[in-house]
Amino acid sequence: MDHDSKADVLKRLAYIEGHLNGIRRMVEEDTYCVDVLKQMYAVRRAVEKAESRILDGHLHHCVLEAVTDGRHGEVFDELVELYSMKNR
Repeated sequence: MDHDSKADVLKRLAYIEGHLNGIRRMVEEDTYCVDVLKQMYAVRRAVEKAESRILDGHLHHCVLEAVTDGRHGEVFDELVELYSMKNR
């Protein structure tokens, strides 16, 4: 992963971690369910953005390098596995 992507992903993960701790407190304090769910949806979107950033970096760097090295089958299998996992 390139330096900028890594820094961005780490920033997003710190945000997610803090947000999850806040949600835990909300549940402990019996906060209104709808408010908790809204925060959980925000975390899900943040996770999806982090996933997208990692995938983008993977496609532009790791996959490109693997294809250049002639490892087409390996790369294709990994991408199919990721697609399958994402859509379960």
